[in-house]
Amino acid sequence: MNNPKPVLVGISGGIGAGKTLVTKIFTLLDIPVYNADEKARWLMAHQKGLKSAISSVFGEQSYFQDGSLNRKFLADKVFADPILTKKINSLVHPVVKADFREWAGKQKSRYVLKEAALLFETGSFKELEFTIHVTAPKQLRMERIKQRDPHRSETQILQIMEKQWDDPKKNELSDFILYNDNSKLVIPQVLQIHKALQSGNP
Repeated sequence: MNNPKPVLVGISGGIGAGKTLVTKIFTLLDIPVYNADEKARWLMAHQKGLKSAISSVFGEQSYFQDGSLNRKFLADKVFADPILTKKINSLVHPVVKADFREWAGKQKSRYVLKEAALLFETGSFKELEFTIHVTAPKQLRMERIKQRDPHRSETQILQIMEKQWDDPKKNELSDFILYNDNSKLVIPQVLQIHKALQSGNP
């Protein structure tokens, strides 16, 4: 008898909201987590078809002679140009989607998590059965990022925030909202969501 496929659950949150902390708690509950942003970087550096597509669209400078990804070149080229951002997303997104599906199919848990910073903005939340949004006020997030990433200027942080939708918009599209704003304890909220997803009837 085949094991049923796990339920696909997305988890996201604006920069500094604390989604990485929350996913760590889920891993302690033996829930597999797929980090889409990390995996995208790995696939851009290693997946032959994707490397070829990126080189042909953005130029051979996209990769160093040893085959590794020239992240600075690509970031400088793509970051300020919405059309090029859309273009690289159209190349990377389908490859990550296929990789995630293959990975999820090998897991034995009741559900799996796909962690992605731009889960809503890219539309990839539509490919999942449930979504969790980790939320915190912008000022609190700003303070956390300054402590965590002292190399980032306030301008850089605001630029990243501007590329992400506001929390109310993401809350509307989420099945679960987890508040990481010091008003509620995080672990009980995670346990409540875990219980709902394990029940098979959230």
